[in-house]
Amino acid sequence: MKVLFVDTVNPLLIKTLESAKILCDTAYFKSKKEISTIINQYDGIVIRSRFEIDKSFIDIAKKLKFIARAGSGTENIDVEYAITKNISCFNAAEGNRQAVAEHALGMILALINNINNANLEVKKGKWNRESNRGTEISGKKIGIIGFGNNGKAFTNLLKGFDVTILAYDKYKEEYDYKTDMKTIYKEADFLSLHVPLTNETKYLVNDNFISKFNKPFYLINTSRGKCVDTKALVKNLENKQILGACLDVLEQEKISFEKLATKNNTKDLSYLLEAKNVILTPHIAGWTKESDIKIAEILSQKIINQLNSIKN
Repeated sequence: MKVLFVDTVNPLLIKTLESAKILCDTAYFKSKKEISTIINQYDGIVIRSRFEIDKSFIDIAKKLKFIARAGSGTENIDVEYAITKNISCFNAAEGNRQAVAEHALGMILALINNINNANLEVKKGKWNRESNRGTEISGKKIGIIGFGNNGKAFTNLLKGFDVTILAYDKYKEEYDYKTDMKTIYKEADFLSLHVPLTNETKYLVNDNFISKFNKPFYLINTSRGKCVDTKALVKNLENKQILGACLDVLEQEKISFEKLATKNNTKDLSYLLEAKNVILTPHIAGWTKESDIKIAEILSQKIINQLNSIKN
C-alpha cells in the first residue's frame, strides 16, 4: 500500500504508518499539477488545506482508496464525488476539539474582561481601571450551533462557569442541551459557531440572521471564515447589535489558511483589525502541540483500519 503526503504533518503519522508496512512518500513542494501526474500510483492521500481535491483530480487518481485530512473540516475535498468512486474520506476532528474549545473560551474571557486592551494600556504606562471593568460569563446563556466534536468539547469546558447552554444541531436527533433556533434568537447572550463550511453554512451569519436576535450578543467563530458575512458583522458591530466578536477565522483567508488574500483587504476587514471589541487570531484554535500529536495518532489509526479493511 502506498500513501502520498502533500502537506506536512507530525512525523509520528508517517512513522506509525511505516511501522504498519505502508509505504509513505511526500510531495510537500510539488504543485497540484505535478501531483496530478503521479497520484494514480497511490492508494491514499493525506492533505491539510494546500489545494482542493476536486472531481478532475479524483478522476485521475485511479487507485485511490482514501483521502485523509489532517484536521477537522473537509470543505477542500469533493466528498460526495469521492464516495461515488468508492473512495473513503475522513478527518481527525477528534484530535483538535479540546484545543478549539479552550481557544474559544480563552478568547471570550479575554474579550469580556478587556484583557487585551488593558494589557496594551499598562505597557504604555496607562492605569485605567474603570474603563476596563469586565463582564462575567457566569449566569449568561451561550448559544452553540453545531454539536459535533468541537461543540461538545466547548460545552464541557463551560460546565464549570454556571452558564446556560442552548445547543442546536440540525443534523442530530438527540443530544445534550438540545434547543431550537427560536430559543437561541430569543435568549442567547453569546453565540458560538461549531459547524463545517458547506453550501448551507456559507454566510450563515448574515444581516438577516443577526436581526433575529432579541438582544445584543457576542459572536465567536472558530469554524470557518466564510460562515460569517464580514460586511454584516461590521454593520452590526457598529450598531451594537453585536457587542463584540472573537474570530479565529476570517472570510478573507486563502484556501490554505496560511495567509489573508490581500486583494480582499476591504474597509470591513480594516474595521475588524482596528476594533477594540474584536479579538482576532490567525486560524490557530486547533493548533496546539498536543493536538498535533493527537491528530497524527487518530489519523494513523483510521488509515490503518481503512487499508486493513481493504485487504480483508
